[in-house]
Amino acid sequence: MATAAAKRKTSKKKRDVKHQPKTFTFQWKGLNRDGQKTAGELRGATIAEIRSILKAQGVNPKSVRKKAAPLFKTEKKITAMDIAMITRQIATMLAAGVPLVTTIELLGRGHEKAKVRELLGSILSDVQSGIPLSDALRPHRRYFDDLYVDLVAAGEHSGSLDAVFDRIATYREKSEALKSKIKKAMFYPAAVVMVAIAVTTLLLLFVVPQFEEIFNGFGAELPAFTQLVLGISRALQSSWYYIFAIILAAIFLFVRAHRNSQVVRDQVDTLILKIPAIGDILHKGAMARFARTLATTFSAGVPLIDGLESAAGASGNAVYRNALIKVRQEVMSGMQMNVAMRTTGLFPDMLIQMVMIGEESGGLDDMLNKVANIYEMQVDDAVDALSSLIEPIMMVVIGTVVGGLIVAMYLPIFEMGKVVG
Repeated sequence: MATAAAKRKTSKKKRDVKHQPKTFTFQWKGLNRDGQKTAGELRGATIAEIRSILKAQGVNPKSVRKKAAPLFKTEKKITAMDIAMITRQIATMLAAGVPLVTTIELLGRGHEKAKVRELLGSILSDVQSGIPLSDALRPHRRYFDDLYVDLVAAGEHSGSLDAVFDRIATYREKSEALKSKIKKAMFYPAAVVMVAIAVTTLLLLFVVPQFEEIFNGFGAELPAFTQLVLGISRALQSSWYYIFAIILAAIFLFVRAHRNSQVVRDQVDTLILKIPAIGDILHKGAMARFARTLATTFSAGVPLIDGLESAAGASGNAVYRNALIKVRQEVMSGMQMNVAMRTTGLFPDMLIQMVMIGEESGGLDDMLNKVANIYEMQVDDAVDALSSLIEPIMMVVIGTVVGGLIVAMYLPIFEMGKVVG
């Protein structure tokens, strides 16, 4: 009987899929609630359906047209920013009074990415069958982590799901913006260094050997600096594949060890905090994430103990994770959070003072939000300062390396010119 029921359920799903209208991507332009021009793309069956979706989202559509099909189809992955945007749309539509099932259905049918439509379709199916939204999200941990699901569950229990989704959306948006700034701070110098290494390697492999053939006909002893550069060039030409293989093997082993070993990850987290300039940005970023996460959980009604556990995981660094786990243990034993934070010796006095004020005034979530805003602004300023500082430094480094190679190649020519003169 169970098998027969399963077959009936499967056949029903197939019939439902078969009778679903074909959807297309539509490009639209319109005015938002503030009268400002806005535009975007949505998926739906007809132009009328797209107009109704836009009106439900508070947009007055001016033009809607079907998007031309691309020549080459590529399957786009679901990104963290996609989840943040979906969360913001759910918060907006719930606040406008749109039922939850209708909200998920509209967003699922209107999204441009097939994977997002499939994800929201699966969640919608569970919710329509009577499963709470938090339980429907839980199987999709790749996109909705424990913190996200726990906050949704808290919103369901308190009856303030729209407010909770608004907090989650704000948290996700600020978190992604912070990650982007930190990646920018680390990517820029790494990219410049890689370019410098590539340029130097090309010069040693292809340019320097041309000069060496010219020098062989001089019949005179070359300057020491020129001999050093020629020796490096010969070594690179004869064994570049060994060097390349060793570098690839080292990168592969490091990535594998970092993925499989918690000890390696913790050591890397500890070391990167000690990198000049970048380490300071990572410190401030970790404190911003901790403060923002704890403020979001606490304001949503999650107990402080559970919030500290979520904040420890969201800090993004093993040093802060371990410190916050210690703080959580001290708070469980009855100690005030600001006192427990001071015992770690990791958090600055300003942060501890603001936490103390928040605990005494009963507005801990507001104080933590202010702390997060402060550190996010400091990260933004530090990234801008680092970018403006690194640019001239890297130009000097590249100029020195390339200029040194050029000088090494022209030294014999200069000396030969002196002899002839």
